[in-house]
Amino acid sequence: MAAPIDTPRIPETSSWHGVEVTEDYRWLEDAAAAATVAWTAAQQRRTREYLDALPDRAALRARLAQLLSAHTTSYRELHGAGDTWFALKQEPNRQQPMLVTRSGLDDDAVERVVVDPQALDGSGQTTIDFFVPSPDGSRVVVSLSEHGSEDGTLFVYEVATGAVVDEPIAHANPAAAVPSVAWRHDGAGFWYGRADAAGFHQQVWFHRLGSSADVRERLDGFADPAIVENLLSASGDGRFVLDRAQRGDGGEWELFARSQSDADAAWWRVAGIEDRCVEATFAGDSLYLLSHADSEYGSVLRLRMTAGATVADATTVVPAGSRALTELAATDRTLWVADIDGGPCGLRRFGLDGAELPPVEIPPISTVSELAASGGTAVWAVESFTRPAQWWACRDGDTPARTALGTTGAVELTGYQVTREFATSADGTRVPMTVLAAPDAPRDGSRPALLTGYGGYAISLTPTFRPEVLAWLEQGGSYVVANLRGGGEYGERWHRQGRLAHKQNCFDDFIACADHLVATGITGRQRLAIMGGSNGGLLMGAVLTQRPDLARAVVAAVPVMDMLRVETTANGRYNVTEFGSVADPELFAVLRGYSPYHNVRDGARYPAVLLTGGEFDPRVDAWHPKKMAARLQAATGSGEPVLLRMESGGHGVGQSVGQKVDLVADYYAFLLNRLAVEYRPPR
Repeated sequence: MAAPIDTPRIPETSSWHGVEVTEDYRWLEDAAAAATVAWTAAQQRRTREYLDALPDRAALRARLAQLLSAHTTSYRELHGAGDTWFALKQEPNRQQPMLVTRSGLDDDAVERVVVDPQALDGSGQTTIDFFVPSPDGSRVVVSLSEHGSEDGTLFVYEVATGAVVDEPIAHANPAAAVPSVAWRHDGAGFWYGRADAAGFHQQVWFHRLGSSADVRERLDGFADPAIVENLLSASGDGRFVLDRAQRGDGGEWELFARSQSDADAAWWRVAGIEDRCVEATFAGDSLYLLSHADSEYGSVLRLRMTAGATVADATTVVPAGSRALTELAATDRTLWVADIDGGPCGLRRFGLDGAELPPVEIPPISTVSELAASGGTAVWAVESFTRPAQWWACRDGDTPARTALGTTGAVELTGYQVTREFATSADGTRVPMTVLAAPDAPRDGSRPALLTGYGGYAISLTPTFRPEVLAWLEQGGSYVVANLRGGGEYGERWHRQGRLAHKQNCFDDFIACADHLVATGITGRQRLAIMGGSNGGLLMGAVLTQRPDLARAVVAAVPVMDMLRVETTANGRYNVTEFGSVADPELFAVLRGYSPYHNVRDGARYPAVLLTGGEFDPRVDAWHPKKMAARLQAATGSGEPVLLRMESGGHGVGQSVGQKVDLVADYYAFLLNRLAVEYRPPR
């Protein structure tokens, strides 16, 4: 191990509500300062010297390259327009997925490439953020960004030729790679979202093809105009365009609509935050709304769309049940509803009047995702921990059938066993987790385990096929996914119990899951590794500082670590609806109580820690892992390594295959080394 880096300590003090907080590493927030650049380079050299010297890294990387790049073809984001189907297709040995079209969903369909990012940029650093086809499928808006920045430029492509047919619109990706575009019914133009130069005050603009005189449509009445996020969609009949406007990132939505045909039409508010409508889809003359107003699990409302109609005029067509509703889609005659129960998902269908139709069979402990509809056909993807995603389709009145679009490759996880376990959290709440391991794995505490979690933004960790996990399982270990409060696995109440003043529940849940794995012999304390990214990186930081003895090794990827200054950043301000603000005295005390950076204790025996960050990360500024690395390196009394791995990328969105291979190789080599597990190549 290279010698520790002597990081200068420059105390700076801030005061909130009469409480003074002093820190030593705020100077690292200045990314362009010569001192920060030199310090970061020194950290990166030290980390690379350590990781590259690990005896198993080269073999691990070769295995991960096999699993992630060599033999896999997959499709995602399948959407129909006119007689054409659009999808992002990943092919073997390609760094980025391509936008392709298909004449159908069967084996004999004609497929062609519309946009190939690798042809535009051979480095693999250009990615497709999202795409939205015109109603007839003749043109498509594609957002492209570089180096993980998610700073998208909109291009309009002619589908038949693959040619760009309009002037690009730069910096038009305000909702962090969310498709904030809605075409007008005649394909003459589209509405799109755009923020100011600082990343705030998003507005809806209209762009007419062939014109550079875009029109800004200022919408009044946003709950918080500074941090609104506009997600746009249009009705298939060409009558209305909808703006689902989120107040920050905390799951608080209001809905606005306007007529498509009248250029001077005014927007009106369909639903406010208090109405708790979180999803919406058009069908026929109606707007279907997923509402939490009467149930934490959600019900579906039907609103006949006329100018000025509001949620007060809606009627319930699908009442709340015992599972949380997650997604809606509607075909000409059918309403499709996906749901979740603690992690595993299901799918139901109804008539547009709410009459229940025959159920859709979904394998146990599986995920239903990317539910979409085009005309009379609904499509969705099904995957599990052991089986990759396969696309299914159903025309109105028919039986659901598997399409020709699925993930194909040489990776097999079907020989591993999937079990559901429950831990008891500090307040008595039962917390589910899923364990993936060999069927004959002993419960004697001898086997390594990798535990991961997230717990925020109502994002649910559903069963997902991850081929790279095989490289971990082949070492005789278990891979464990915890479904923590703060997620949406049991509906909106589960989310609310892990946000704002209740964020500690998320950390308690994860600690309980880790302790359960040890208590039941699935692993031992010295064989347990934990890993999480983004909000899951915050989770790692919190449990690391609250329970240094919890695990032997930790990976915190692109993590939020300073909860007192996170809202000083552009994206951090959007997160106050999930975390709270230091401007609120009560929430300041909560944030101060768990902020990882502020709760590192000098002399504590911290486990081995690998922190990662992206210099161009638009979601979590790079100084979070930098400051945490400096603080932990100065404080730890265990002698275990604290490493900082930075790269010239973003938050992981749009990451090339090569980048992912290198990153996961570093994760696994580091964790197996600290768990004293010698890598065994597969036989």
